[in-house]
Amino acid sequence: MIGVGTVFVQSSSFVDALYIVAFSLFIYGMSGLTGPRTAVRGNKIAASGMAIAVLATLLTKGVLHGGSTPWLILLGVVLGTAVGIPAAVNVKMTQMPQMVALFNGVGGGAVALIAWVEYRHHFGGGFPLKVEIPSLFAAVVGSVSFWGSNIAFAKLQEILPGRPIKLPGQSAINLGLLVIAAASAVVLAAGTHSQALFVLGILVSAAVLGNMVVLPIGGADMPVVISLLNAFTGLSAAATGIALDNSALIVAGMIVGASGSILTNLMAKAMNRSVPAIVAGGFGGAVAAPLHSGGSDGGTVRSTSAQDVAIQLSYARLVVIAPGYGMAVAQAQHAVRELERALEAKGVEVKYAIHPVAGRMPGHMNVLLAEADVPYDLLREMDDINPEFSRTDVTLVIGANDVTNPAAKNEPGSPIYGMPILEVDRSAAVVVLKRSMASGFAGIDNPLFYDPKTSLLFGDAKASVSQITTEIQAL
Repeated sequence: MIGVGTVFVQSSSFVDALYIVAFSLFIYGMSGLTGPRTAVRGNKIAASGMAIAVLATLLTKGVLHGGSTPWLILLGVVLGTAVGIPAAVNVKMTQMPQMVALFNGVGGGAVALIAWVEYRHHFGGGFPLKVEIPSLFAAVVGSVSFWGSNIAFAKLQEILPGRPIKLPGQSAINLGLLVIAAASAVVLAAGTHSQALFVLGILVSAAVLGNMVVLPIGGADMPVVISLLNAFTGLSAAATGIALDNSALIVAGMIVGASGSILTNLMAKAMNRSVPAIVAGGFGGAVAAPLHSGGSDGGTVRSTSAQDVAIQLSYARLVVIAPGYGMAVAQAQHAVRELERALEAKGVEVKYAIHPVAGRMPGHMNVLLAEADVPYDLLREMDDINPEFSRTDVTLVIGANDVTNPAAKNEPGSPIYGMPILEVDRSAAVVVLKRSMASGFAGIDNPLFYDPKTSLLFGDAKASVSQITTEIQAL
């Protein structure tokens, strides 16, 4: 009886059936990630699919009874769970981009290590090309993703400066490292057996390349970089799946790679930039223009008070809130939700303007606002909200610096010229909440601050919004 059950469990048909169920749950779960209301459920469904895929892999013939060490697999599961769950539970929403970058890097690093283990296992011969080629590809791309994601994490965590860090001849160095990695892979695939070449020619050169590619990229481009590295991890995982003949890894890797590639392309287009230009290093850390009281057009900065802002907002017909990273840092999303409710109680129409790259990762503002239970139908993407600014009475800008900078459309010499922005300057009045006159992540001055119809309310965003709400409720 036990023998029949073992044969049934380890039969390839049963395992394949489990994989098909897992794939279906992956895809169905991802469909739920299209909106905040269904995102949690979608994540749970996809996680269930992954659990089934892991179970199917463990039930595959030869995994637990063909030389593998069950206790080592169990140790990996325990360690991963012990690190992953507390990290996910305790991470602050403002640190979510860092966690995404770090976890994505871990995936790339795992793929590179698997490729190295496979090479060592087949060292000296018996390494079929159909296995070796995807393994070599996974080693290169996985290493680039791992080390590049670590640099992205360090920049977002401010362990490293957010500005570009460049070396003389940076492009030539990167090209040389890529050639070394690719040439080493070709030599190994041609039949050379050398662990030193694999480690130095592929793992080390790809590691240095991953660091060198991300270091010159400034903070304003970081959302695109995170998405691109995510795509790299997915593609390397798919290649590893081909090498290991693991259907789950192939499908999951292709889903991640395809979605990451599509998102990267969409975000690059939203910034009116190309991915090669971003990888080459761009406006994400241009030298800041000197900040002075006159601004670039000879205007002056006008400060305001919470009381005056409350009066402006209370007597408006349409108020648009444009959130940015400043809202995330101040954790002001719940205070903003209360402000929205206070305005709606007075008959004011409120909408949220969402720029594709506001914050530090794709969808950062959407996640924060969803956490505060902001109705999804109040969120407007850039292309939808820009035509409405001309009829907007007041736009409240909360920490969204670079994505509201009119220099992107008015100053051909600006580093961000050509990047689509939220055209808040077309509103009848603009109120900007800022801690200070410091520039945004792009490191350049913002002429919006000196516009005659713009006033600035200085201070912590959460405290400022709460004061405004209190004043509105007292009117």
